[in-house]
Amino acid sequence: MNENLDAQARRYKAREGLYSAISIGAVLILLGIVYALAQPSSLWDSIITFFSNLTTRSVPGTGISLPAPANPAAHAVLYTAAFQFCIGLGILQVIILVLRLAVRSPISKTAETVGTLIYWFGAAYLITIYLSDVPDITQWFMFWAGILIILGLSFIARGVVLLARRR
Repeated sequence: MNENLDAQARRYKAREGLYSAISIGAVLILLGIVYALAQPSSLWDSIITFFSNLTTRSVPGTGISLPAPANPAAHAVLYTAAFQFCIGLGILQVIILVLRLAVRSPISKTAETVGTLIYWFGAAYLITIYLSDVPDITQWFMFWAGILIILGLSFIARGVVLLARRR
């Protein structure tokens, strides 16, 4: 009986290790694809420029100052790359979710995957809404507020999956 549990635990660890390997490999491939798609612009130079242009800016309508680029509209190459990366990670999460459902992974891992899927597709959506055109400082801060909302929605989705399994 104990040997059967040990064998199941080893299979579970091997399967989770496979998911981790697939994820790491896919993220590295995705980084390469996004970098290649950014050509002829240098994505690395865009990242350096973005961080060198960060200043503290006042959030419109509040007295709060937060980090923001001096000119949010000057970083279109970086926003496009971020969108592509988010879409790629969302697709990866769909694939992992299908694999998890096919092999009947633990519900906690399935719920985690669902939440992560919602986060990455939500982030991609927010990039298209707030950063794809010529964003101003208001849109910059609206984007980050939206990211916090999407993060909350991903936690709610995890909870719903866990709750549905309990019933």
